[in-house]
Amino acid sequence: MPFVDSHCHINFPELAANIGDVLANMRGNEVVSALCVSVNLRDFPQVLALAEQHPHIYASVGVHPDYEDVEEPDIARLVALAQHPRVIAIGETGLDYFRLKGDLEWQRARFRKHIKAARETGKPLIIHTREAGADTLRIMSEEKAAEASGVMHCFTETWEVADAALEMGFYISFSGIVTFKNAKQLKEVAQRVPLERMLIETDAPYLAPVPHRGRPNQPAYVKHVAEEIAVLRGISLDEVGRKTTENFVRLFKIGELVN
Repeated sequence: MPFVDSHCHINFPELAANIGDVLANMRGNEVVSALCVSVNLRDFPQVLALAEQHPHIYASVGVHPDYEDVEEPDIARLVALAQHPRVIAIGETGLDYFRLKGDLEWQRARFRKHIKAARETGKPLIIHTREAGADTLRIMSEEKAAEASGVMHCFTETWEVADAALEMGFYISFSGIVTFKNAKQLKEVAQRVPLERMLIETDAPYLAPVPHRGRPNQPAYVKHVAEEIAVLRGISLDEVGRKTTENFVRLFKIGELVN
């Protein structure tokens, strides 16, 4: 059964240096596609190049909320870069009150720009939120993010946040964190999110799932996320793989995956 890694950073040095092995490991673990996610405009050409070179790799365009001293995107620039046919999403974007403190109004303004760009392009949003659930949902509502739809990536918030995002038409994506023993609350959320609105991801090279925890992550390991969800929900691994792959294709408006 094929799997899709809906969020990774294979352009980052620790994976890009061995990209042939990374892609071969994907094939060996039935991971038929991956979305390589942009975190700043400077490195976007690397993300796009991977998507252009490999038919089963897709790209997004956006600037991560943790990146403070980088080129600030404007709506027109995001819209223009998103016109490339290999770019299937806007982001990652959102709010992070864990890593950065102080006056973060710039972060909220950047988030609003990404939502506007997604609505203008018709491409879904990839949203990062950490210790900022209330403000994330508020801005999503104010900027009508539901018109674009998208995914709450690497979800670690409460069921209440997940439920509110689902109400706006968003998908919930689970990373290797769901395999961690201490992730009790997250495991409960993974049991409650409708399977037809669920994605799986690695966020590679970060957050390697059990049994690879503590080592660099890679898209091949997304299968372990699917295995954990199958156990939590008492369903087959085949069903998790099939449903999350179908969800990826539907959300990102992909006609047919290329293996």
